[in-house]
Amino acid sequence: MAQNNQVKKLFDRELIAKRLNKASIFQTASGPDNFIAELMINDLKDRLITITRTFEKALLLAPHPDFFASDIASGEGEIAFEFGLTLPVKNADKYAVYDPAHLDLPHKNYDLIVSLADLQMLDDVPGFFAQAQRNLKPDGLCVVATLGGDSLTELRQAWLNADIAHSGGAYARVAPFIDIRDGGALLQRGGFALPVSDLEHHVVRYSHPIALMEELRQFGASNPLIDRPKNFVSRSLLGKVVEEYATQFTDDDGRCRATLDLLWLMGWTPHESQQKPLRPGSATKSLKDVLGDKSDN
Repeated sequence: MAQNNQVKKLFDRELIAKRLNKASIFQTASGPDNFIAELMINDLKDRLITITRTFEKALLLAPHPDFFASDIASGEGEIAFEFGLTLPVKNADKYAVYDPAHLDLPHKNYDLIVSLADLQMLDDVPGFFAQAQRNLKPDGLCVVATLGGDSLTELRQAWLNADIAHSGGAYARVAPFIDIRDGGALLQRGGFALPVSDLEHHVVRYSHPIALMEELRQFGASNPLIDRPKNFVSRSLLGKVVEEYATQFTDDDGRCRATLDLLWLMGWTPHESQQKPLRPGSATKSLKDVLGDKSDN
């Protein structure tokens, strides 16, 4: 599916891939530690274990699948995932590479597609859902996790204050996130039934602001915007960002806080077995019958 020409391009996918390659994050056997990935995989396990369904053909897409290579099960048993990269990264030959903007998958009959940490770096989110829906069986499940809500509000504020102090202006430093109020509508536009969106709010703590920035860099999410300042971040500017962060968002024990809101979006491909909403006027009882007639009270 070609990307809609009317979709405004916000994210520099080539830059994201270069940063992932520069980080050389695939060099360890088990994958590097990343707390954001740990939160996502634990939340995913909690969600899938409640679903009493056997998923025979499942695909997990992520910028870094090694972060998520873990035992995952539904309520019917372990799920054997295929893993797909969503950006070309060196030292990752064991994974096929799929562009989530042009989702050309090897099968059209998956019964589960999971996308982790991708949507916050995609221009055409409805287009992604539409493509995922076409690659799923009827009554197949799509599960997506992305940073949303008030994620990284502390980092955004630190950059804003540092830019104003350093150069007198404000610049785009942190990408915009999907609002939970838009989640269900995005799934429906993609053709999914029974859409569910919810937000897992986490306030996590890091040893240093740079540790948070490094985790974002491991995902390629370190300012991936096309409309970003083109000059390099100077040592003095970065020092000002760290100073602002430490001044406002550091606890008494020296660890700094970071808000991570994980937006979860889940939808099923339509199937005749699914529950349907009642047609207007089809109810067999009135509200008065249920609550009782209060007119004499």
